[in-house]
Amino acid sequence: MHAPVLATEVVTALQPGLHGTYVDATIGYGGHAAALLDAGAGLVIGIDRDPEALDACRARFADRGAQVVLVHADFRELARVLADRGQSTVDGIVVDFGVSSPQLDAAARGFSFRHDGPLDMRMDPTAGRPLASLLTDVDEHTLADVIFRFGEERHARRIARAIARARAASPLVTTGALASVVRRAVGGGWQRIDPATRTFQALRIWTNNELEGLDAFVTTAVTSLAAGRRLAAIAFHSLEDRIVKHTLRSLGVAGTVRVLTKKPIEPDDAEIAQNPRARSARLRVAEKLA
Repeated sequence: MHAPVLATEVVTALQPGLHGTYVDATIGYGGHAAALLDAGAGLVIGIDRDPEALDACRARFADRGAQVVLVHADFRELARVLADRGQSTVDGIVVDFGVSSPQLDAAARGFSFRHDGPLDMRMDPTAGRPLASLLTDVDEHTLADVIFRFGEERHARRIARAIARARAASPLVTTGALASVVRRAVGGGWQRIDPATRTFQALRIWTNNELEGLDAFVTTAVTSLAAGRRLAAIAFHSLEDRIVKHTLRSLGVAGTVRVLTKKPIEPDDAEIAQNPRARSARLRVAEKLA
């Protein structure tokens, strides 16, 4: 079972109450939603673009009946999802921008270089193009820019050049093949962090347009809250966190929200020991003003 990151802190932030309606905008495998329900939430609207995650949630919450509503959509479609339900406001929203462990650990999803599988990386396998397809026609300059911008990889140009040469010889269709190309391009010895880490992260963000419209989503989420209610946003990447931080700061200056986290809340040592993937999580919380 996927371990939800900072679940206790999310519940503390959102303060779920009896009969309240809450949104988990990236419900994944239901960890945060379950924590909210256990803490007294009356209804959780769960949104996700991964059909496999929604299937897992249907099984997990089968005994919750009408307390959980699941919607196949991108979190950036929040306004439409609520409008379709005739829901004007909600009592709290949580969004976790990270990739879940089941996604990372499933070789067939193509997210990880640790498990050789088809080079896909789509959050929603029913939409868009898999990474293997995208790599066939992206130009080397654009590819280097993607790897540098989204992966903060200093060897971006060298890696992009190596990928271009490799695909000219044979299409890159597996995670193992791509990881090998990146490792050879970076060169040198490595111990703790695999040289392919930053490149895979960058290409995943690019494949799923993960940063596009993130600021607009935060604004929409705040607009969707009832006065005095809260948004809890968890980011795993510095670029995501920066967008959330700056958007909330702007909304604070405008008098729309009160930002409750001057610094983001981070997992403690105990949580990181149990779930090492939590180490980069950053939680920011804001309360909508009247």
